[in-house]
Amino acid sequence: MRRTTFLVAALLAAPSVAVARPQSAPRSLEVDKLGYYVGTWEGHGETMGGPLGSAGKLASRQTCSWFAGGFQVICRGEEQGPSGKRQFLNVLAYDDSSKAYTEYSVSSRGEAEYDRGGSLAGNTLMFIVDSDAGGKPAKFRYSETHVSPGRYTYRAEVSVDGGKWSELAKGAIVRVK
Repeated sequence: MRRTTFLVAALLAAPSVAVARPQSAPRSLEVDKLGYYVGTWEGHGETMGGPLGSAGKLASRQTCSWFAGGFQVICRGEEQGPSGKRQFLNVLAYDDSSKAYTEYSVSSRGEAEYDRGGSLAGNTLMFIVDSDAGGKPAKFRYSETHVSPGRYTYRAEVSVDGGKWSELAKGAIVRVK
C-alpha cells in the first residue's frame, strides 16, 4: 500500500517537474541574424532563358515571422514568373552542429527542397547545392546580399557538368512592413 501511495504521488508530481524544467539554451548570434528576414517583403527580378526554363519577369511577396521558440524563421509567400503562379513555404534555420544555415522549402506545385551548408560571410548569404540539370550533374549557387536593413539582392547561378557558372535569375527584395 505504501509503495502504491508513493507511485501515485510521484505520478501526480511529474507534470509539475516537467513545467519546472529549465528553458532551452539562449539563441546563438547566428540564429539571431535570421531576424533580418522577419517582416513582409516584395521582390522583382528576372529569369534568364535556358535549359532550365523560360526567360521572363519575376514578382513575389512573402511574410516571415519567428516560429514558436524563436529558433527558426517561417516565410509564406507567392511568386509569379514565366511558368505561372506558385505559393511557397520556407523554413530558415541555423544548424549549430554543422555551423551552417539551412532552408527547407515546399511549393504549391509539389516541389520540395532542403538546402544545407549555407554560409553568411559579411552581408552575403550563400548556398551551393549539388543536383542535376537535364540528366547531367550540376551545382546551383544562390546568393543574397543584404544591401540595407530593408533591401537585399539575389542571384541564382548554375554550373552544369563542371562548366562555367551561368546566371539563372537575379533581382531585389524590399521590406514593405
